Amino acid sequence: MRITLVLALLSLPALATPKDDLSKPLKTIINSVRYGKDLAAIKQFASEDQGRFLVADSWSKGTDAQRKEFQDLFLQLFGKIAFPKIRKNFENLDTVLYEEPTVTGETAAMGSTILINHPLKKQELKVKYQLVKAGPGWKVVDVAVLGDSMLTGIRDDQIQPILKEGGWDALLKAMREKAQELKDVQLK
Repeated sequence: MRITLVLALLSLPALATPKDDLSKPLKTIINSVRYGKDLAAIKQFASEDQGRFLVADSWSKGTDAQRKEFQDLFLQLFGKIAFPKIRKNFENLDTVLYEEPTVTGETAAMGSTILINHPLKKQELKVKYQLVKAGPGWKVVDVAVLGDSMLTGIRDDQIQPILKEGGWDALLKAMREKAQELKDVQLK
């Protein structure tokens, strides 16, 4: 009887840990970008949370249509601009080591060390991720490399100056123009 119980317990699937749950979207992003599956990576981002952060106080002033267009354009532009640069670094990706996450209700923070084994120079990137609970899983809101938040830089250097100058209309116009410039860059 005891042996049967032990065998039954051993055959049960391992329970997912918070680290497993939180690292899943991160692994999907890294592998998708690495292997040119950008659309799969984009699906792992929490675009509404990103929009709220990027547009800040102006978020509530936008219409539903403006907020939706912003989210779509932001993810499209981010994928077309950032992913090719990241992919170049990932050509020599060696290992990604994930730290234990800190979960606070519906939000979480998790760090990783990404080891790049380039023939001329080995790199060790310290990356921190901010995630939010989305249904049964998690989505990435922000990524900080070497302490610099991706969203904070984009918000402060690009989005807020345009919003201050011309509001939602100017912001969406600038984003549409940039998307048009990058129309030949395809997300796969």
